[in-house]
Amino acid sequence: MKSKIQAFLDTLIMYDYIIFGASFVLFILFIVLGIVLRKKIALAIILILLGFIILIITPTIGRIQMHNFLFSNMTTLSSQKRLEFTEAIVVKGILENTSRFNFKSCKITANVHKVSKNTLKNYILQFKTIKKMSIIKEDIAKGKSVNFKIIVEPFTYSRDYNITLGAKCK
Repeated sequence: MKSKIQAFLDTLIMYDYIIFGASFVLFILFIVLGIVLRKKIALAIILILLGFIILIITPTIGRIQMHNFLFSNMTTLSSQKRLEFTEAIVVKGILENTSRFNFKSCKITANVHKVSKNTLKNYILQFKTIKKMSIIKEDIAKGKSVNFKIIVEPFTYSRDYNITLGAKCK
């Protein structure tokens, strides 16, 4: 548990601390307003509850949205080929840095999903991954593209499948 917390703290950037600090200041502000307005019980309770909601939700949603904005990227699937004599799929793609910053590292992930003729079932199956494989690319400058190749192995599924690509960069 201690190593997970340490790993999380190591990934924080200055903007994360600003969001955490601002949400804590807003929490304190709403709690103080709730205490000052304790004569009006309904308003005081609403302000205190709003303070706790801000303390819990703002850092979480703010961090996710900020990282999506700051470290935006685009992955494109160039080709996929199932190998004949080996139980594997070769996935080739392009990772493009669309953010304003250089990436130190990007974890590119290929997910393989089952496919069905039923659209509702397809929606559900996209959350159930058959096989997942990741690679890490280092030092990607802003506005640049990097070609990559991921080998998904062992892959024994014999029916139709879809491959989705994603990347988390920092």
